[in-house]
Amino acid sequence: MQVNKIYCENCLDTMLRMSDEFVDLTVTSPPYDNLRDYKGYSFDFESIAKELFRVTKKGGVVVWVVNDKTISGSESGMSFKQALLFKELGFNLHDTMIWYKSNPIPSKSNRYQSSFEYMFILSKDKPNVMNYLYDKNNSLGIVKRNNINSEKQSVRGKKIDYIATNELKIRNNVWCYSVGLNQSSNDFISFQHPAIFPEQLAADHIFSWSNEGDLVYDPFIGSGTTAKMAHLLKRNWIGSEISQEYVDLANKRIQPYLDQQILF
Repeated sequence: MQVNKIYCENCLDTMLRMSDEFVDLTVTSPPYDNLRDYKGYSFDFESIAKELFRVTKKGGVVVWVVNDKTISGSESGMSFKQALLFKELGFNLHDTMIWYKSNPIPSKSNRYQSSFEYMFILSKDKPNVMNYLYDKNNSLGIVKRNNINSEKQSVRGKKIDYIATNELKIRNNVWCYSVGLNQSSNDFISFQHPAIFPEQLAADHIFSWSNEGDLVYDPFIGSGTTAKMAHLLKRNWIGSEISQEYVDLANKRIQPYLDQQILF
């Protein structure tokens, strides 16, 4: 099948055309509990999980970014139910990571402000790739992070650097990102989708769990974040998106990056 393309269809149809052990890495954020009716389409988690296990290479990884809906005062626990089903299918729950939002949307309730999401790292056997990310501490102990959207590391036509020195230490498994315009992305068009995740989050996982030339898949590619960051990190990619509206949005968003000369 053709790579570096978004298929407008149910991801189950896309994966059906993939051979066994076809994908090196999946990075995705599926429709959450309260968004299971997505543009009028249903989300068959169990079937999708089974196909992800089949198409993932031995040593490959699935990054599953999820959160729970609160129903009648209780969180659904669906995130953990999904993680446990992945385990039943044969995946290792390699790590339970946290995406901490430094600027969550304020909400009023009788619980503390919700400010994180789960990032389940699921591996088919032992991961083949582990490219460590490094953070630097300043004198106040505040983490300074290599940021792909900084002036020195712009994603537009410049190399995305992940360089270790003696001043850096391996990052822990709680990753902090800001959300919103000029935070999640500088692509204004991407915010026509209601639930984008930060480009830096996608890039950090793609760098961590794959190498250049590997194939990265996103079965719910939405506004195209995974495709954009895979391209900028010199990986091949495939995306599935059931909504034609979002396919058009994603293609329009990522085309300038596909057209330009990326200087690595």
